[in-house]
Amino acid sequence: MLKPLEVLISVDTSFSLGEGAKKPFEYNPIGTRSVICDGNGLEFVLDALDRFQINASFFIETANKSYFGDEPMGNIVKKILFAGQDTQLLVDPSWCHFEQSGNYSANDSCAGRDFIELRKILEKSSRTFKKWNHKKPQVIRAVNGQVDQIFYKTIYDIGIYMSSSVGLEMYIPHGKEMLLYTGRSKIADIMEVPLFTYKDKDIMGGYPSKTLQIATSSWKEMLYILKKARKMEVESIVLLTKPSDYIKKKTPDYSIITRNRVNQERLLKLCSFINENDQDFVAVDFSMKADEWTKSESSNIRKFKVPTRFRNGRKIENLINNLFWKF
Repeated sequence: MLKPLEVLISVDTSFSLGEGAKKPFEYNPIGTRSVICDGNGLEFVLDALDRFQINASFFIETANKSYFGDEPMGNIVKKILFAGQDTQLLVDPSWCHFEQSGNYSANDSCAGRDFIELRKILEKSSRTFKKWNHKKPQVIRAVNGQVDQIFYKTIYDIGIYMSSSVGLEMYIPHGKEMLLYTGRSKIADIMEVPLFTYKDKDIMGGYPSKTLQIATSSWKEMLYILKKARKMEVESIVLLTKPSDYIKKKTPDYSIITRNRVNQERLLKLCSFINENDQDFVAVDFSMKADEWTKSESSNIRKFKVPTRFRNGRKIENLINNLFWKF
């Protein structure tokens, strides 16, 4: 009997640099509010997962300790663990810029760094993760998918053997072996489990890469992908979201926010669909699958195509949602 398609909802959980992403030290980063979002961020996600009995993996950014200390993100981790959800490590080197012990750039990329500097960043991030989660991370993610060969060699050196970083819509790593759309592939002795990336035809006749994300992929599009992947006997799909996907904000400082009804409905429909179709789909997390997935690769489907009508529908829906505050 064919096993259900494994759907892994990954939630990047990080504070916001706000305008400080462009001008560090001139603007204050936004801490807890950028994740909790008046109850419409993290708490909404946790409630939705609990309501439909869905497992997910929350990737926790830890270098923000350089600015906020342990308590703000440490308390958020407690909420996630109390809800029974999985946690893994998200690395955003730009937060290291606030450290007084090292001369780090405000660049958020894990790619293009030398081995020694990157190792220091990853070791500090991993130690903080262990302090907050009382376990070592099994899986690591570089923010915005910015990776290179040195990244994989470095995480192997610190004893982490799985990554879920590559998302080709966000960043295209150098090297054909890192052009990963789905499945699992070994890179420098690390098992990379990329975010699911597909193709849709644009008005110029090209097929750009689109990474599956709650914030930018319509529900109709997600439903088509899930059903097609099931027919193709795809083993697993990893998709991306983050707590702030579920709100709209008028300014980068999160001072005026409202709930994002469109994105909230997308997550609720996805969770409901998986729950109601458990013969064909199952929600998994990295703690459940890491040991198994580390042992074997699976197909990298380079040309998973979605009809143009879904692309057009997505563009219109997202445009209207972005333009109208109360849509």
